[in-house]
This record gives sequence, structure tokens and C-alpha cells, in this order.
Amino acid sequence: MSRPLRITYPDAFYHITSRGNEQKAVFKNKRDRTKFLEYLESASERYSAVVHAYCMMDNHYHLLLETPSGNLSQIMRHINGAYTIYFNVKRGRSGHLFQGRYKAILVDRDEYAKELSRYIHLNPVRAKIVELPEEYEWSSYMFFIGKKKKPEWLYTDFILRYFGRKRSSAEKEYQRFVNLIIGEDHESPLKDIVSSTLLGPPDFIRYIKDTYISGKKSNKNIPALRKLIDKVSVNDIFERVEGVFSDNHVLSRNVKIYLCKKYTANRLSEIGAYFNIGESGVSKVYRRLSQRIEKDKKLKRNIDKIIKSLDLSKVQT
Repeated sequence: MSRPLRITYPDAFYHITSRGNEQKAVFKNKRDRTKFLEYLESASERYSAVVHAYCMMDNHYHLLLETPSGNLSQIMRHINGAYTIYFNVKRGRSGHLFQGRYKAILVDRDEYAKELSRYIHLNPVRAKIVELPEEYEWSSYMFFIGKKKKPEWLYTDFILRYFGRKRSSAEKEYQRFVNLIIGEDHESPLKDIVSSTLLGPPDFIRYIKDTYISGKKSNKNIPALRKLIDKVSVNDIFERVEGVFSDNHVLSRNVKIYLCKKYTANRLSEIGAYFNIGESGVSKVYRRLSQRIEKDKKLKRNIDKIIKSLDLSKVQT
């Protein structure tokens, strides 16, 4: 199994998932689940982990986790490692309990914390274990809506703050927010993940790339990193296109859209946001310019010049 990309820094915010090996149960009874919560508590005490939300299903768990000390691997070694030892000793078994490496998605908290907490708390509902999230004992939801006294290590204030300054009203608004999509078709916030690693708006993705990924090109054995670093930035494309097509605003715009779609990791919606058009608009411009390039040799030469200057010929499309 290839190594996942881990981007770590102080105060980073993650959506964590870890699944049982061969999809087998990692929580078999109440004692297992209680023990796992104890390891979340000790991770908070020993390694300053900030747990914002959690949900334990039978064969996997979800966490919203913040790392004030930038020590994600240390925290996760403690949680998964200590729990695996407990589970194996209790049952006289050995070997891996969790399937491969845990999945850690670096998240723009301001953009996605609310949605991800709702996604996590609705896991038992989506799995048809319960009809309402408050009927499920093994998530943090009851602490968010004020039905149970929360443990000191669980930090609900950050997310509840989006729903009001007064805690009692914020709890009611949060419950309304979660209940709003029960029984409705609702897209998962995880659909917008970039390279299986990042979740946030384009400016967040660019900031993480520029700050924490640039200069890591030697680590080609990490597929997610390779995907991120092999894609040119939107700003690079804009600068080069404007230098070549400065006298034709419409053509310059269309070439930017064409190259962004062809050579960046951005989704259609993200590209369209730069030009105030929708996903279908991006696809239409791309298709029409592709056809024009086949017929217009001068246009093709100019675009090839941009591609060469940005070294895009080596980028897989």
C-alpha cells in the first residue's frame, strides 16, 4: 500500500477515519467503545489533541480532530496503537486491527466544520441503525444538543459558536441544522476532497500547496503528493496567458479556462468561480476551444508556447 500524504502543522484541522481490517468489527461491545473514548481522553491529556466530534460505528470510526502541536502521527499512534493492544490482549489475538493506514483529510475548518460534524453525527442514521441521531449512544451528538454533560476533552464550543452565542439556543439551532437533512438527498461534504487529502475552497488549497507542499517533489512514491505537485497553479496559467493574449480579452479568458480544465487539479465548479460561470459553461468553453485549436494553427502555436513555458507537457491530463 502506498504511503498517504500527511500534511501537518500546528492547529491543523482533520477529518479522520479508520476502518477495521477486512471490514471486520473493531467495536464489539460497550466496554470496547468506552475504552476507545478513554484513549481519546488520554490523547487530549498527553498530546494536546482537540476532539471536536466523533462517531464509533461497528467497523470504523470518524473524528474531527485538531492538532495544536502539529503532532497528528503521534496522536494517531496513541489512539489506534493503544486501542489495538487493548483489543488484542482482551481477545487473545495478534496482528493488525485496523485496515492499513488511517485516512486524514486536512480541512478548512471555517468552510467545512459544521457540515462535517453533521455528516459524522448522521452516520448511524444513514446506516439505518437508528432513525434519529440522538438515539445513537456512541457519537458526540448528544453533547452538542445538551442532552448529556460533555466530557472535558470534547470541545464542542467551536462548532456551536456558528449557531449562536448563547449555548442553549446554539444547541437547539444545531439540532435543527442536523435534522434538516434527515430523510433528504444530501451530498456528502467529502465529495469535494482534492487528491484524497485536502478539503476546502480554492484559496485554502493554494495556500496549503504553496506553504506545505512546495519543495517535496522528491517524494514521488506518495500518489496524492505527486498529483498535487504535478498540477500547475491557476495563477501561473493566468499570468502566462495574459502575457500572450493581452490584446484579446475574450480569447484570453477562454484559453485560461481551457488550460485550467486540462492541467490543474481544480474541479469545474472551482474553475467556473474565477469567471462567474457554472460547470457546464466551463465544459462548453473547453470543448469549443479544443475544436478551434484543431483548425487555427496560429492559436495552437501560441497555446503550445504557454504549455512549454509552464512545462505542462509533462503533466498527465
